[in-house]
Amino acid sequence: MNTTLESIIRPANNKDSPAIISLIDTVLGEWNDRVCLDEAEKDLLNIESHYFDQGGIFVVLETNGEITGTHAVLPIDEMTCSFKRLYLQKYLRGGSSGNNLMQWTIDWAKQEKFQKIEFWSDTRFARAHQFFNRFGFKKNGQIRKMTDSFDPYKEFYFSMELD
Repeated sequence: MNTTLESIIRPANNKDSPAIISLIDTVLGEWNDRVCLDEAEKDLLNIESHYFDQGGIFVVLETNGEITGTHAVLPIDEMTCSFKRLYLQKYLRGGSSGNNLMQWTIDWAKQEKFQKIEFWSDTRFARAHQFFNRFGFKKNGQIRKMTDSFDPYKEFYFSMELD
């Protein structure tokens, strides 16, 4: 039996939407939550229009032919971009896959000449917040209340200046 994991990071397309939605729904299910395509996750219904046509990018981690991770970047203005949709299958967390996805998008932001990255992250994702800290992202204490899903939730603000 071959247990080698072969992974690539590649740009997503609209044909990937069902697999991406399934992955994110699985991750949200770990917190007794689910994808809300009417509001919070409606961007997943047309990835190409929402990300690529706006000057951003949406990438997937494909492991042995299966979409096992996602990450996206959207410009806010000429100097600042926002990270979105960092999700990873549970069995890949804590290894190199998350690091590779994060570093890929940081490198992309630098290549595109952004000077700052910012994003909001659900307050429930404590392990992810430790991961963000290891990459140099900082929380500034801002918390926003969100009502764009089935149940209200809160998010922390994170940012990092790029060299």
